[in-house]
Amino acid sequence: MKLPRRKFLHLAAGAVALPAISRTALAQAYPTRSVRWFVGFPAGGSLDIIVRIMAQWLSERLGQQFVVENRPGAATNIALQAALTSPPDGYTLATMTSSTAINASLYENLPFNLLRDATPVAGLVNFPHVITVHPSFPAKSVSEFITYAKSNPGKVNIASYGTGTTSHLANALLNIMAGINLVHVPYRGDALMLNDLVNNRVPMYIGTLTGTLQYFRSGSLRALALTGKTRHEALPDVPTVNEFVPGYEVEAVAGVGVRRGTPNEIVETLNRAINAGLTNSVIKSRFSELAAVPSVFTPMEFGTFMAAETEKWGKVIKLAGIKPE
Repeated sequence: MKLPRRKFLHLAAGAVALPAISRTALAQAYPTRSVRWFVGFPAGGSLDIIVRIMAQWLSERLGQQFVVENRPGAATNIALQAALTSPPDGYTLATMTSSTAINASLYENLPFNLLRDATPVAGLVNFPHVITVHPSFPAKSVSEFITYAKSNPGKVNIASYGTGTTSHLANALLNIMAGINLVHVPYRGDALMLNDLVNNRVPMYIGTLTGTLQYFRSGSLRALALTGKTRHEALPDVPTVNEFVPGYEVEAVAGVGVRRGTPNEIVETLNRAINAGLTNSVIKSRFSELAAVPSVFTPMEFGTFMAAETEKWGKVIKLAGIKPE
């Protein structure tokens, strides 16, 4: 049977619209099953704990299980690749960090492109970093430290918890902006490094406040300056580096992303739910116990932040001639 032309075109248009309608309906019903959340660090670390706190919140708020999967290795690239090669349906989340932005320039042959293949969803947390020194270190302020370092070029060691990490890049940026020449001493993780720092085998390092706060309270180590925009409530008398070196800023921010092509409705659903958790008093208190600060972003704001971090650290890597191990 032949259909009138007008009737045929109407039905054809409806058929073309069906996938879009179904896609929108699925997005609006999201989530209808469990969601995987990849973390590129071992279980039990500070960021892993933060992700698990938020995964529990999302499970309760959205009615489906958000399951954390730890896939450490290759400087978090394994976990990110797994997330960015999963279907763009919102059922696989990626943990995106400042290290993610660093890796985009540090590694030349990654099987994915961060800015092309990921859609930013929301911020999660900022781990303040601090210049930490042994109590015997002669400089008592940032000004004294810079003067001391300039008087001893190539003679002051500064540790990091690994080549290409935020800790290392913070050191490199300080060298560039303060006009000094600290000697980088990389470790594999922070446990041995902190032990050597406490025992004065290395005089200083830049790392998370989460990992060092207990040492400051016991007097085993001393906080020289914070690397972020503002001072921290746990160390109200400790200044920021940018009070002495204008423009110096290192923010170790983590957030959430999904594969490019994920429906906007799903991205917005996740963003609203995550931001609601970040402003929840109970969750804020649990973050505070880890010396971590909630980072509330819209998807666009988090995307702008990650793009700026990628550009910034790409320049530092090039200027400092940093290569992956």
